[in-house]
Amino acid sequence: MMKINLKGKKALVGGSTQGLGKAIAVQLANCGASITLMARNEEKLQQVLKTLNTDFNQNHNYLVVDFYNFNSYEKVLTNYFNENTVDILVNNTNGPKDGTVIEKNTNDYQEAFNLLFKTTQFTTSLALKNMQEQAYGRIINATSISVKEPLNHLVLSNTIRAAITTWAKTLANSVANNGITINNILTGIFDTERIKELNKLQAENRNITSEEVLKELENSIPMKRIGKPKEFAYLVTFLASEYASYITGTNIAIDGGLIKSL
Repeated sequence: MMKINLKGKKALVGGSTQGLGKAIAVQLANCGASITLMARNEEKLQQVLKTLNTDFNQNHNYLVVDFYNFNSYEKVLTNYFNENTVDILVNNTNGPKDGTVIEKNTNDYQEAFNLLFKTTQFTTSLALKNMQEQAYGRIINATSISVKEPLNHLVLSNTIRAAITTWAKTLANSVANNGITINNILTGIFDTERIKELNKLQAENRNITSEEVLKELENSIPMKRIGKPKEFAYLVTFLASEYASYITGTNIAIDGGLIKSL
């Protein structure tokens, strides 16, 4: 019988006060891992911290970080890794603002690069040091199905998340012999605050209701529904486990069949 046991493992989870990040933190804790939450709202961090499972005598904590301010983010993470190590790193942040390729300028791309790529690369570089020393580690990047099939209204996400997936593939090949796995999850449409915000913007632009936008999305998915955050968390937890020790450098879509390409 397969049973995921993460007792004794330490996990750092980005964007973990709501949506996918929160679901990941909860599920990893349920399997025994000690969790360090990361987000910018300390009140929400404290609330989530209280909900995490402690049946395995875990030591959970949190970091107040602003993914949009790399200089402050760099200081917080550097201080954290000067005193701590992690076995599991989940790189997850909010997506950049929506918009088309015509609407966005050079500064918009730079901000998106700092938000998505720069924080991911920097955090990973800090986590890798101990992972290489102990010859074990799990790094999981939450990206998007848009790296395979770009979405016209999410050009910043299309561009920078694609960079993350190719960078992660290159890195995965470099550290595979150290017992470290690095995988990207191509995220489909899930029931999160992010998708509600995007649906609201789409509704306003098209002069229809958010409910109508949601119904269109559901109809575009072969399963005819959007995903539940816990379903995403189950995949992350599997990739973080011993059962996924031979899976690395992959892009795994979780989208209810939405991607049309192979």
